[in-house]
Amino acid sequence: MCLVSLVLTWGYTHAQLSPTRYFIQFTDKNNTPYSLSNPTEFLTQRAIDRRYTQNIPIDSTDLPVNPAYIDSVLSQGAVNLIHTSRWLNGITIQTTDTTALSAINNLNFVKQSIYVAPRYASNRDVHHFSKDYVPAPQQSIKYKYPQSKGVQAYNYGFAFNQIDMIKANNLHSQGYSGESMVIAVLDAGFSKVDSLVIFDSLRVSGRLLGTKNFVNPGGNVFQAHAHGMMVLSTMAAHISTQMVGIAPKASYWLLKTEYAPTEYVIEEYNWVSAAEFADSVGVDIINSSLGYSEFDDPTQNHTFADLDGHTTTVSQGANMAASKGILVVNSAGNSALTPWQRIIAPADAPGVLSVGSVNYDNLYSAFSSVGPSADGRIKPDVAAQGEGTVVAGTSNNIIVSSGTSFSAPLIAGAAACLWQANPTATNWEIMDAIRESAHQYQNPDSLLGYGIPDFAAAHAILNGVYTVNTIKENALKIYPNPFKNSLHVLYNAMNHDIININIYDISGRLVHQMIGHPLHEGRNYIEMKFLSNFSDGFYFIHLQTSTNDYRKKIVKSS
Repeated sequence: MCLVSLVLTWGYTHAQLSPTRYFIQFTDKNNTPYSLSNPTEFLTQRAIDRRYTQNIPIDSTDLPVNPAYIDSVLSQGAVNLIHTSRWLNGITIQTTDTTALSAINNLNFVKQSIYVAPRYASNRDVHHFSKDYVPAPQQSIKYKYPQSKGVQAYNYGFAFNQIDMIKANNLHSQGYSGESMVIAVLDAGFSKVDSLVIFDSLRVSGRLLGTKNFVNPGGNVFQAHAHGMMVLSTMAAHISTQMVGIAPKASYWLLKTEYAPTEYVIEEYNWVSAAEFADSVGVDIINSSLGYSEFDDPTQNHTFADLDGHTTTVSQGANMAASKGILVVNSAGNSALTPWQRIIAPADAPGVLSVGSVNYDNLYSAFSSVGPSADGRIKPDVAAQGEGTVVAGTSNNIIVSSGTSFSAPLIAGAAACLWQANPTATNWEIMDAIRESAHQYQNPDSLLGYGIPDFAAAHAILNGVYTVNTIKENALKIYPNPFKNSLHVLYNAMNHDIININIYDISGRLVHQMIGHPLHEGRNYIEMKFLSNFSDGFYFIHLQTSTNDYRKKIVKSS
């Protein structure tokens, strides 16, 4: 499955297509004109800074493919270059000239040629039609902006639940909405992003940094598939009271790697080439709502044993991106109700934060691909709302759609806000904090992995407020103490419950109260605001659930 939102297929037959596209892998990068001592020739300063901040050396994998090798291959006959890959040390070409292919294979610097796809299919050749999303009618959207939730940084409109579920709105309220962070979105196309009103803020502010087409070089990504547009909307949309995305201040690169009508392994090579480009321009996060297991040519199919995190080309590329300091977020897949059932590559990679799906009520979505990886690691890593997710439609409307395609960008966008709040963290530290904040971190499973993250708790983890061990030993954490304007309560609930919180002054007079605040199983974050009018001095806070009773002394200090 290429696009990991829900897919319906209808069968058609077509004539066999001849192989025309190949990956040509080279033996080395000898005699390259590029030098590791002058990385600005092939990496932007932002990409170099990312490496410097995370203590990552620039090495031979960063060097571009030797241009002399490329020129030699292209001179062998009717050969066209599609794209290059410095990480895989090769190029993807198209040719129908078998004589040229034979000559290429005889070049002493060519390690191997790999058939990756036939010629592009015309409409008559397409053997399946993918309806890559299944939107409910707009009038069926039941989600409302709950004013009872208190002061919010944005009026999220219909998108409130999917953002509140993982507490990204808490980061927004602290001023972290993804500003200064750069996200690359790898997908099948971004139809109408250049014109839809919901992306006006993105375009006007100059945060749409650019596009690139790795399927059809030079092609217009805004005239391609709508899937990537809907993925982007979960992060970048901004129409108050209607839909606000989870990273509304981040900047974005839009990279087309997927040819939706067909499925061949070339798309894994497209993905790696796009990830390299994202690295070179200095992105912080890659969101990929794509994945691979079975192909139109059965000889290219992966087995489950291949999903060990290192075997498939796309997983190798994802791990390499992670090694360069990029946080890679990928959909787990929608295969649970199919014979495959399992996660799809590159969600199996250890360098990938793979994301499963839950519904509006935090319950596992029946379609969400299951783990573990072939070598027994916990996958998916975490989950977010991928069932009934609010996304932008193609007619300046708002719809709901389903698939892990839409849970992954919610995590990617929230991670951008988290990283903005913790700019000295590494990508691995961000990933670990997200996992540790999730509601079933102590008891992960094959459906949701570590569970639904709490990004307020992840922020606390990165700031040393608590660790997994302190949560295990003590279900309650109240900070800061002394406090100035607000108190933060982190509570690890054993089941669904409610909590009552009362604050008393030193004389026993009730000065602040929160009654009936709902708790979900696992980690809960509660912020008590508007305490700045308290006089300096000692107070007592009393927290009570159906099973526990806590009393602690706190201090107000200006």
